[in-house]
Amino acid sequence: MGGDGGGSGGGGMTVIRLPPGFRFQPTDEELVTHYLRRKVLSCPLPASIIPDIQLSRFDPWDLPGGGAAASSGNDRYLFNLKMVKYRNGNRTNRAAGSGFWKTAGKDKLIMSSRGDQVIGIKKFFVFYRGKPLHGQRTDWVMHEYYYLAPTDSSVANYTEDWVLCHTFQKKKPVARRNTEYEPYDNPPPPSPPMSCVTDISDGEYNSEDEESCYHSNAAQEKS
Repeated sequence: MGGDGGGSGGGGMTVIRLPPGFRFQPTDEELVTHYLRRKVLSCPLPASIIPDIQLSRFDPWDLPGGGAAASSGNDRYLFNLKMVKYRNGNRTNRAAGSGFWKTAGKDKLIMSSRGDQVIGIKKFFVFYRGKPLHGQRTDWVMHEYYYLAPTDSSVANYTEDWVLCHTFQKKKPVARRNTEYEPYDNPPPPSPPMSCVTDISDGEYNSEDEESCYHSNAAQEKS
């Protein structure tokens, strides 16, 4: 099974390609628990389907590979090693390719399936072309996942700040069209009213006539 490695942007790992029809659509908890956590702790991954890519070197539409972790044409899952913007600070470098990633929305806490433990954080970003303050917003979005180790655990001694990123192009809403009379150029004439009741248009219905007829038939039967 061949695949795309991280190439010039990553660690050169071989990425598995799934057969047609299979999709990589993990939940937030699965991404953090089975992939990001294992990556942070240098443990074997369930499968080599998420490449290591230096996110700052690419525009989102030029990200290499995809492999099995590409659930659709524009979806990309990747491991990225966070880079600080300044040597003496902790601010993350958000520059990428011809633009930058800008925060959008509030962070989301990722809970364990039991709901009693926070295992990660999900951040939201939108890609802008150009420089900050003058950037042009695009329809490219990124979800960035952070692993949070338990406070009573000794696993916080790792030195690499790996994050898991999911980038994709947001679909534009399609305008709804009035298809009531398609494919006709002009609306068809209304259909005549249909009824399962016998047509009595030759004469007006009269309940008194029906009652007198009933009594007349009953008298004939007695005679």
